[in-house]
Amino acid sequence: MAGMSSDALPLPPLYLRLADRLAAAIRSGALARGDRLPSVRQCARDETVSIATVLQAYRHLEDARLIEARPKSGYFVATALPPALQEPDTSAPPADSLQVDVASLTERVMQMATDPDVLSFGAACPAAEFFDEERLRRALAQATRRHRALLCQYPIVNGSEATRRAIARRALPWGCALDPNNIVLTNGATDAIGLCLQAVTRPGDIVALESPTSFGFLQVLEALHLRALEIPTHPRHGLSIDALALALQTQPVRALLSVPTLSNPLGATMPLAERRRLAQLLAEHQVPMVEDAIYNDWAERDEHRRAVRSFDQEGLVMLCGSFSKTVAPGLRVGWVDAGRFTPALRRLKTALFGGHTTVAELAMADLLQQPGFEPQLRRMRQDIARRVDDARSLIAESFPRGTRVTDPPGGIMLWLELPSAVDSLALFKACLDERICIAPGTMFSATDRYRHCIRLSVGGRWDEAQRQALRRIGAIAEAMLARGTLRLAA
Repeated sequence: MAGMSSDALPLPPLYLRLADRLAAAIRSGALARGDRLPSVRQCARDETVSIATVLQAYRHLEDARLIEARPKSGYFVATALPPALQEPDTSAPPADSLQVDVASLTERVMQMATDPDVLSFGAACPAAEFFDEERLRRALAQATRRHRALLCQYPIVNGSEATRRAIARRALPWGCALDPNNIVLTNGATDAIGLCLQAVTRPGDIVALESPTSFGFLQVLEALHLRALEIPTHPRHGLSIDALALALQTQPVRALLSVPTLSNPLGATMPLAERRRLAQLLAEHQVPMVEDAIYNDWAERDEHRRAVRSFDQEGLVMLCGSFSKTVAPGLRVGWVDAGRFTPALRRLKTALFGGHTTVAELAMADLLQQPGFEPQLRRMRQDIARRVDDARSLIAESFPRGTRVTDPPGGIMLWLELPSAVDSLALFKACLDERICIAPGTMFSATDRYRHCIRLSVGGRWDEAQRQALRRIGAIAEAMLARGTLRLAA
């Protein structure tokens, strides 16, 4: 199939092993803030590696905000290291599947998150400033000029061949050798996920997924009348394979819907060994998986981008993605390779959606193949990482004592576990009164289990007004906690 697995997981690349050793020395204090690192040449001699390997290692540490380059001076340990904060606990959802009903709250949050008069931390999408508007305009204008006849024709259901080939090339670093003929283009990733679930389930079936999970996933399950079985999930390592194995033994799970890289809302990233183990577990039980890879290009480390699909030898893993978070939200180009379920998915797409806008697909193919795409992604990851560090520092200063915060290896989302006396729905309403939008934890589960949690997105505008708004959220939560404590004391 499309996997590229081998019997043993490869060792991390040499540059990554060097970077990890240096990172450990920085975090332990052996290398203090402001210390100068050995020059690239000196480090290459000391470690008996190439200069290119050292440069890659130093670049990786720069991306992780652990070191900084100073012009004509060399590399130094960063003077402002990311704050050390307690992370949330592993989730403990109920063992039974549940009907989903999240639509009304989700619609309210998304409505406020896109209001220009609101200081928003609610929407998990990057601001327009992260995208090269002129580059997008040129690509779309060129595709329209060169292929204007396509505007007068119905598009093919599978989508543009050039775009499917570009997507297959993008999947190679994820360990996947996809056949462009098996890729189907969709109107964004959500459509792809919906088609996958319809291809392998019927109303009333059980779908397993992370807990907490994307409210977009819950909306899809609700629309398709599917039941959600939430699986315990670690804030760093993602979905528990042991818990999933137990669920597959005891419940009639028809599909798994998962985001192994930078899951929403936790930002958890599953280790490589667990991804292999997951593929083996699915094969053992012959359970299909919908793997959403929409955040893979946001991951800071190369190995975090490797897909579960790369370990799949049975055609059970349906790999989905889009470029709404990294290239052009407005083009709405998503895709899916559904493995053994491709024929069923094609039939559904033909019946329900037909083709997409071919000119938009061709513009996307052009954008993906331009030489500036990878440098743009790296700049985006660095800019977002600085925002995340800034936000975590503000949270450490301004939020109630005992607040736990995730530290994701990429992406724009932070998950906060507040003291249990703070009700996130009450916090959401109090913040709205001051024109500030957050995403309360109850949006991310079919249960009421995350009522003391919130998700914050730092992908929107980021200026002093936004920082003050984040401090204000902390102050409101602090006041709520104090009132709760007084009531208990009384």
